[in-house]
Amino acid sequence: QVHLVESGGGLVQAGDSLRLSCTASGRGFSISRYTMGWFRQAPGKEREFVAAIKWSDGTTYYHNSVEGRFTISKHTTKNTVYLQLDSLKPEDTAFYFCAAGPSRDYVLRRRYEYDYWGQGTQVTVSS
Repeated sequence: QVHLVESGGGLVQAGDSLRLSCTASGRGFSISRYTMGWFRQAPGKEREFVAAIKWSDGTTYYHNSVEGRFTISKHTTKNTVYLQLDSLKPEDTAFYFCAAGPSRDYVLRRRYEYDYWGQGTQVTVSS
């Protein structure tokens, strides 16, 4: 079983920054074989892809709504993936989830491609 634990959410004002963290653990879990992604879900909306990083080579991919404002990165020895959120907007308000899926030739960005999910962390941006 793989466990993903997120942290770092909170209430901020528009223009502020936050850094989300997600630490992966589990018996036999080899993170180098996985892609780590971030999704978000706002009230009444579908869960949507935000960003992902392929652990083995560091390839990243972003949703166009966050590219240039959010940065995904990894800490190899801590099995932790980060999502730096800069220039936050009220429309970024959502529950943010971390996910892990077996890597493929492309960076995973669809929900069904991810096998493991964290419990999420709330990000609220006031105007």
